[in-house]
Amino acid sequence: VQLQASGGGLVQAGGSLRLSCAASGRTFSRYSMGWFRQAPGKEREFVARISWSGSSIYYANSVKGRFTISRDNAENTVVLQMNSLKPEDTAVYYCAARAPDDVEYDYWGRGTLVTVSS
Repeated sequence: VQLQASGGGLVQAGGSLRLSCAASGRTFSRYSMGWFRQAPGKEREFVARISWSGSSIYYANSVKGRFTISRDNAENTVVLQMNSLKPEDTAVYYCAARAPDDVEYDYWGRGTLVTVSS
């Protein structure tokens, strides 16, 4: 599976951005998908994940109620809708895929930079 994230940019606090992750490979629908982020000088952290069917979704507490993850298996895409953005959301955002029964994420895309100005 190859992943490519897009949609990052510069936005003012309170604004919104929509990140997309395009996946290649015929088995995309079997993978759980996640979004992670890494702020300057900080470790990478979990943001959200969605099961292969979309029936199970989890969010980090820091984004709960503001971010929404979704997927379209027919289009091989995962979307992270980010609303009410805060300066502390500034980071490089990565999408990742996890194969069934795996604990770790197996595939990572190149990140997309999100910058939230105050």
